[in-house]
Amino acid sequence: MDQALLGFIQPNSASQFAQHAPELAKFREAIAHIDSKDDIEFLRSFRETVPTTDYEPYRPYIAKFFATDCNESDVKNLFAPGLPYCLAVSSTTSGKPAKTFPIYRLASSMLHHPLYLSLPHSEGSILSPSSLGLWQVLKICCEDGQSSKMLPICSVTVSFLRMQKNWDVEHDMDRLDLWIPGKTDPYAISLVKSYRAFFFLNALFALADRRVTTIRFLFASVFVSFLQYVEDEWTLLIDCIEKGIIPDLENIDHVRETLEKHFTPNPLRAAELREIGPPVIQGWAVRVWPDLKTFIGVTGGPAAASVPKVTNVLGPSVFIHSPSYGSSECSIGVPYFNGDPNTDYKVLPIDGVIEYLDVNSNEPSERVLSAWELATGGHYEPVLTTRNGLWRYRLGDVISVKGFAPDDGLPVINYLHRRDGSLGLAYGSTCTESQLTNAIVSASQRWIGQITDFTIVADGRDTPVTYGYLVEIGGEIGKDAKMATEQTFEDLMLKNNEFSAAFWQGRARKPTIRLMKKGTFREYRKQKCEKTNISTGQVKVPIVLHDATFKEWLLQKVIMEL
Repeated sequence: MDQALLGFIQPNSASQFAQHAPELAKFREAIAHIDSKDDIEFLRSFRETVPTTDYEPYRPYIAKFFATDCNESDVKNLFAPGLPYCLAVSSTTSGKPAKTFPIYRLASSMLHHPLYLSLPHSEGSILSPSSLGLWQVLKICCEDGQSSKMLPICSVTVSFLRMQKNWDVEHDMDRLDLWIPGKTDPYAISLVKSYRAFFFLNALFALADRRVTTIRFLFASVFVSFLQYVEDEWTLLIDCIEKGIIPDLENIDHVRETLEKHFTPNPLRAAELREIGPPVIQGWAVRVWPDLKTFIGVTGGPAAASVPKVTNVLGPSVFIHSPSYGSSECSIGVPYFNGDPNTDYKVLPIDGVIEYLDVNSNEPSERVLSAWELATGGHYEPVLTTRNGLWRYRLGDVISVKGFAPDDGLPVINYLHRRDGSLGLAYGSTCTESQLTNAIVSASQRWIGQITDFTIVADGRDTPVTYGYLVEIGGEIGKDAKMATEQTFEDLMLKNNEFSAAFWQGRARKPTIRLMKKGTFREYRKQKCEKTNISTGQVKVPIVLHDATFKEWLLQKVIMEL
């Protein structure tokens, strides 16, 4: 672990940020008085003098990339040696402006490490929709005064995929005819920005391919959106497969000719699909793709509500596991297959070294803990020092320590929720995101029906304010659905002492549950995608929604209150 940390902080200590940021002033002073080759003293200086940071210290440095005339000298060695390969944009789940983080090129030996692997190995075809659409492309004027370099801004998943394939921005359109062996979708679909067209085309090519063995979506909830498009467009999809046509879809003129060359009539496959029908039956996926073995996607956090729908469509024979755990800031861990690969991650010091803050600590100042100081069952916030130049950056997640891998002692963790993601009630009563999620998922399964998505808004229609669940379900509404409100309330009372005390003191009231029109959250993702221009598969529905504009829009989609 110490060698990994040295591998990040020694080269990055010469960066513009490390040389000038006020937050690292004490660190600079400490290392100025030691032998540069004394690794022990260098590490001690780091641990004793570097404070935890948030995004604010980095913001003015990242702003240099967006200057009207961005010169290479202004951004070279800004956070790490050289120029970044791209800027990764965060998913803006909280409703706050997107953050951008520099991503520097990986060593060639690390390009296919499981931590970064965008496309897993599969014996057959892989259904893994990937949007290579770029948020923006920045121009950097080179030091020779004549040439320039293009710096793409995209999701971190797209950045690693581009890096692995060595794809530059300038030649994106030259690759239009490319079809990566083993993928259901030709490269051209990844350049489609229209939300509906992107999902329709991915569905079209995937349904036409009987050989799918692996399905990969970043979030299980996005797979549910994909299934909704398949269900809604079923007749058109099957007709197109039968006749080999690409229908009239918005904003695909730049790729239509290429897609038409790739897509041929397949009446036998169309007949087979017509007999199976749309995705409304248990085990639908393995009937459509008989060789399907694996589903990869995040099933925790905001995606947890989608799990019943996903497991029903996949059927019991499909193995489900999560992709890597990480963020735009850092790739943190890989699924731990000796535990529950849906929720357990083994932390690897590859993209950064992870330290921790005890979220339940009563110490007046939060002490940063190393991995060997963690306790099994403890709840912690990860603190990241990364190869891309972040210094003790507070991630804002809360994880629990499941244990330690017996082969190398590295922590095995579960993601719980965002540390700042609770919805504060009057006078400070709060429930965590995981408590709020577990309560509604459990109540829905028993009383409402098959939940596909939800969010929570502050319900101030009465006093005091309470948790207002906005829930979308698939299929029929349970005949005793109104019982769900009482069960959700009892669950929160049982799991959160603060909420229970606030209720008995009259400072909190029972949560409310309102059901949404079918397709509401799919439309939310579409609007969010178009508004922020982020990657199609990266949009998450927040567990707690603070955006007033989207709250007002969602409330117009309510069809029933329980």
